[in-house]
Amino acid sequence: MTPAEEPSGPKSLLAQRFRGFLPVVLDLETAGFNARTDALLEVSAVILNMDEDGTLFAEETHSFHIEPFEGANIEQSALDFIGVDLESPDRDAWPEEIALPEMFRKIRSAIKTHSCTRAIMVAHNAHFDLGFINAAVERCGLKRNPFHPFSCMDTATLAGLAYGQTVLAKACQTAGITFDNSSAHSAEYDAEKTAELFCGIVNRWRDLGGWPLQVPASEEQDLSAGDDPAAG
Repeated sequence: MTPAEEPSGPKSLLAQRFRGFLPVVLDLETAGFNARTDALLEVSAVILNMDEDGTLFAEETHSFHIEPFEGANIEQSALDFIGVDLESPDRDAWPEEIALPEMFRKIRSAIKTHSCTRAIMVAHNAHFDLGFINAAVERCGLKRNPFHPFSCMDTATLAGLAYGQTVLAKACQTAGITFDNSSAHSAEYDAEKTAELFCGIVNRWRDLGGWPLQVPASEEQDLSAGDDPAAG
């Protein structure tokens, strides 16, 4: 984000909650596990919002089927697992260099709306998804990636803390979220369930008194001093 694009208005509740970051829930389907050699096949992004009571919720979903990039490795076992037919006339796939900028445009619009500074990726086993997005951005020569390049929020870790489960389906079931295994391994379905899980964890933490943090005045002074480069 350039200086001209920096939000100038007061921070929204959403921006305040996540230190100026806009959490965007992402899920991908790929033709393998290697971000640099294997094809990206589907991507879905769920943009979140927060109401005046501080309740986090999923607002809109943007999904794309992706054409494998030229020379991409495609593992047939991966296609069989996720149920993707690359030859299907109904697939309506977009090239990476068109789909990603379109998705990023929608994310940047939400960043501006919420007076955030940039997006932070939320995903289940998030570094896997972040690696594929970063590799695709590099491959396409894109200059404006709205996501933080290495920080992310992992719902596998958060669900392990909150519910004692790290598998998405089991975490959702433990949290009381309906999960249809026959619909899983679609980027859109998994992204929306991941968003529901993430919002549920964040909202539950708030309801348990974990947010906003009640920091004693003496500690606030110490924290402020720690942010001062001149402080010893």
